[in-house]
Amino acid sequence: MARAARAAAEAPRDRELLLVNTHTGESLDARYFTGGAYNQDQLGELDWLLRDYRNSAVLPIDTRLFDLLHDLALAAGREPRYEIISGYRSPATNAMLVATTNGVSSHSLHMEGRAVDVRLVGLPVIALRDLALARQAGGVGYYPVSEFVHLDSGPVRSWSG
Repeated sequence: MARAARAAAEAPRDRELLLVNTHTGESLDARYFTGGAYNQDQLGELDWLLRDYRNSAVLPIDTRLFDLLHDLALAAGREPRYEIISGYRSPATNAMLVATTNGVSSHSLHMEGRAVDVRLVGLPVIALRDLALARQAGGVGYYPVSEFVHLDSGPVRSWSG
């Protein structure tokens, strides 16, 4: 009996995200990890939702970001409902933003599908930032004026913009 309970506790749990793209208004409820494996169809839908909305360019998003979003919501005791400000950025879009916006990196991980800018619905962005910093799972940028947190799967580092 104890062995069965331990196996059930150690079994990979399904992972779900509820996302709204703030630029397109599109939303998605994606159960992207089920039965111990990533659901490729759901990952494709997530990639589409996080596309470069300016030109509809799509790139696969790093699954570590989806897992991080899921884990942060769990740590916050919240439903994994996020507003997506930015996901994938094509090189052309990133170059335009570098030329017109302060604080945009010319070597942004957004261009590699390794970064997202988000808000967790119902949680102050400073609390999301603190949870992300505690995870030590990549880059964390805090943008209090625009009210979002940048998360990426690059080296552990942090900044405010």
